[in-house]
Amino acid sequence: MPRRSTSLVPPPPRPTRGEAIAASLAEDIVAGRLKPGTSLDEVGLARTYGSSRTPVREALRQLAPTGLVQVSPRRGAVVAIPDATQLAEMFLVMAELEAMAAALCALAMTPAQRRELERQHLAMAAMVRAGDVAAYRAANVAFHHLLYLGAQNRYLGELATATRRRLAPFRAAQLEAPDRLRRSHAEHGEILTAIQRGDAAGAASGIRAHIGLTERTWAAMAEALRRPAAA
Repeated sequence: MPRRSTSLVPPPPRPTRGEAIAASLAEDIVAGRLKPGTSLDEVGLARTYGSSRTPVREALRQLAPTGLVQVSPRRGAVVAIPDATQLAEMFLVMAELEAMAAALCALAMTPAQRRELERQHLAMAAMVRAGDVAAYRAANVAFHHLLYLGAQNRYLGELATATRRRLAPFRAAQLEAPDRLRRSHAEHGEILTAIQRGDAAGAASGIRAHIGLTERTWAAMAEALRRPAAA
């Protein structure tokens, strides 16, 4: 008989079709495969992703507030470079929400949740060694989701999840930067250690530093994209 999992931790919410298309488009944009000014035609994108126009429209609506996509009545949707000020504001809020969650985890996380977080961290070490960005990206979402659950505050979890989804394209893309997987995993380790020790202030400080490095890594990548566009 197949062995049943003993984990009682619910998985992160599964992305909708629109969210999946948004993530794929965002990855192409930040990787430079879709250049600034490129038209994002709904019919063509629906054909590319084998979907109707509805999830494509949903994806473009999700990307517009991030600054990756600009939507206008005349031109439709086109690829844009995100506004640095707006992103900085979003990252600041994300850092504080996750700092609150990490601090609460240090105080309120159950023993089973602590073990689950540690198992997740250990599993991600193999992804770092293999340089498997795609696997690490998905595992990274799960790691942070465990923090939201461990905080034992449902409303905080809802706010953090919603904000994370807004920033998902940038948090995912920055993992492509050189040595970022190793550094991200080390940062997770510091956060985990603080939580296991019941050090709320240390856990919160670790998350703030982690999100700050994420923001700075993305900012450097965005600047590299701007330079060819301006040339």
